[in-house]
Amino acid sequence: MSRQGSRDTAPEVAVRRLLHASGLRYRVNVPVPGIPRRTIDIAFSKAKIAIFLDGCFWHGCPEHATQPKSNAEWWRAKLDKNMARDLETTEHLTAAGWTVLRFWEHESAADVARHISASLASKRPLPPEHATGTGHTETGDGDNQSCP
Repeated sequence: MSRQGSRDTAPEVAVRRLLHASGLRYRVNVPVPGIPRRTIDIAFSKAKIAIFLDGCFWHGCPEHATQPKSNAEWWRAKLDKNMARDLETTEHLTAAGWTVLRFWEHESAADVARHISASLASKRPLPPEHATGTGHTETGDGDNQSCP
């Protein structure tokens, strides 16, 4: 298990590329405030949005998780503990005012990125030039001019 990658997994990198390409900036592998040895996969600190991209096996995906036949009791306890830790982390962050978004590794990176973008848009106030939804900005003399 020590060889199991926990950072920069293929699903994480794919989602991060799409978010970056759409102009969003984020932090990766951010420590969970108040809980040692746990990290947020992708964090938008100002908006307080934490994103976790969970592996199907390690986090108990209801669609794709499999149970090893060898040493089954130990694995069942290990995977149950992982899921309990995920729940504890989510509850801790939610209590601290964060929005927690969890996605499975099998979900489309494009769908995940769209969902994250929508969540950010709902939490962030629009910049002044977009506040009216017209694509225009107000100038000092009261005339509307198109943005370049």
